[in-house]
Amino acid sequence: MTLDEITSEIRGRVAANGGIKGKTVKFHFGDDGAIRIDAKGDAVVVDNEDSAADCTVKISKSDFLEMAAGKLNPTAAFMSGKIKIDGDMGLAMQLGNILN
Repeated sequence: MTLDEITSEIRGRVAANGGIKGKTVKFHFGDDGAIRIDAKGDAVVVDNEDSAADCTVKISKSDFLEMAAGKLNPTAAFMSGKIKIDGDMGLAMQLGNILN
């Protein structure tokens, strides 16, 4: 999947489940770009802006796709170093509610 396709999919999931009110979360895929979920305003924005966030989840695009498909357990990925969290760890733990 391309970054645009993943962003579109995340937009749909966020539209169905909402964001984390008052917070910004970013998935950073290294050289493959980023997806930002900004729920600080009245409407939740999902875009590819690589700006500051309350929580940044650093993960490869391929591992993210496996996790989104339910093939990679987020806790196991974190423990094995496939996921790195910068910022508010509590926000990262709430992402399952948004992305499922």
